[in-house]
Amino acid sequence: MRPQRQEADGLVYVSLAQLMTLEFKARALSFVARQPRASILSGNHASRLRGRGLNFDELRRYQPGDDLRHLDWRASLRTGKPVVRTFTEERDRPALIVVDQRMSMFFGSSRSFKSATAAELGALAAWIVFNAGDRVGALVFNDQRIDSIAPLRSRKRVEALCSKIARQTQALNPRLPDCEDADQLDKVLQHCLAIAGHDHLICLISDFAGAGAHTLQLLRQLAVHNDVIAMQVYDPLALDLPETGRLLVTQGQLQVELAVEHAHVRQPLGDFLSGRFKDIASLLRRSQVPLMMFSTARDAHSQLRIELGKLGGVRP
Repeated sequence: MRPQRQEADGLVYVSLAQLMTLEFKARALSFVARQPRASILSGNHASRLRGRGLNFDELRRYQPGDDLRHLDWRASLRTGKPVVRTFTEERDRPALIVVDQRMSMFFGSSRSFKSATAAELGALAAWIVFNAGDRVGALVFNDQRIDSIAPLRSRKRVEALCSKIARQTQALNPRLPDCEDADQLDKVLQHCLAIAGHDHLICLISDFAGAGAHTLQLLRQLAVHNDVIAMQVYDPLALDLPETGRLLVTQGQLQVELAVEHAHVRQPLGDFLSGRFKDIASLLRRSQVPLMMFSTARDAHSQLRIELGKLGGVRP
């Protein structure tokens, strides 16, 4: 049975039209070093991402100011004069935008749900890649399926990506039966490895629920020959539980009401949530991929602009 269409308010559910309009907000943003004030390659990130690949162009005589690392020693010895290799930058770099729409993402305690924040980040990343002249592809996944879109530089391809995101977001429902797959995140990363052999930009947008030792290994494998960016979406409730009231927690058809005004309930729950959040953030940092963190309490675009504009380091 086809899932019921949900009203798209941009905070819980998003529509295709809302994601398509983010093209204009993405125009001032870039993942590459040519725009240092809005680039993830700024400052300390410069050594973490390799940027677009380079294609060999030709051999020519050395000129003052040439990069000595490009000296071709064999050609220089053969000719008796210094010779350097020249390169041209790849103009059509593929990117994979990986967007998590599992049930763990269908939660929000303040402004928006994690799933809606991830949807907007996915669309913004796609438009940034498209505006840079590169190919846009995607993996959009929930607990049971992985929708794959092959990289192509086409506005229609961005529209197809946004459509997949919107459909999966609107399919989320708290009354859905519990069908979580604990290994789904790792399966998605394995899918990435099969698609992205080298020189891809891979944006992973998720809460990274279920991440473990195998996830860390897969992230490191991906980062050997690709540029990988981890965008961790979190809800502030994971860091600061309210001291009054009650929380209604659902998982499929199971619902539990927790009286957080009682210290014996709030303390262990708070310790568990914050501990798990910090464990995931620590794992992502050990993977050595750049980490950005996005709260559901603020809009995705303003946070992405700040993250891309940082001049050094990754926020703890």
